Amino acid sequence: MLNVNTYLVKQQAGLFKRTAAYDIFDANTNQQVGNAKERPSTLVNILRLFMNKQKLPTTVAFFEQGKDQPLFSIYRAFSLFRSKVQVLDAEGQVIGSFKSKIMSLGGGFWVYDAEEQQFAEVKGDWKGWSFKFLTTDGQELGTVGKKWAGMAKELFTSADNYVIALNDAAKGKKNSNLLLLAAGLAIDIIYNE
Repeated sequence: MLNVNTYLVKQQAGLFKRTAAYDIFDANTNQQVGNAKERPSTLVNILRLFMNKQKLPTTVAFFEQGKDQPLFSIYRAFSLFRSKVQVLDAEGQVIGSFKSKIMSLGGGFWVYDAEEQQFAEVKGDWKGWSFKFLTTDGQELGTVGKKWAGMAKELFTSADNYVIALNDAAKGKKNSNLLLLAAGLAIDIIYNE
């Protein structure tokens, strides 16, 4: 799954769902390479009936197609103002994190590696659903953009389709593909849901 440069992510539509599920495809071949499933605790699932979902903790596990063990997961703890999201490998070790920006007009968040060094910035426009992954010196590592899902799906569900495209510059950095895929999915799953 992590050797793909362009991902097509399709959110599974469902009426009255309190958890999100996504199918992940290689955008070039249209072959499914994995999926992601939100896994909040039972207490959090109940609290979602009364509280804002974005403030409550959640975990999203990512699976390669046909595998039962998660490849990686993202975890967001309870937050009031500024959320921090951890990216964990299959063994539960932190390989990176995301911190939302405070007072950002365009939206976005910071991406950090396992040593808490800033790795990239996700910068973009929530309204236009167009984001860029940028290094600390401004080099573009990739993009995330919304993909039209059809009139019925767009009007009657909150399910989104989007494309995460990683540039060749992202390949040489340790865990870059994984962190940028997780960041692209976090835009919708964690920050925009």
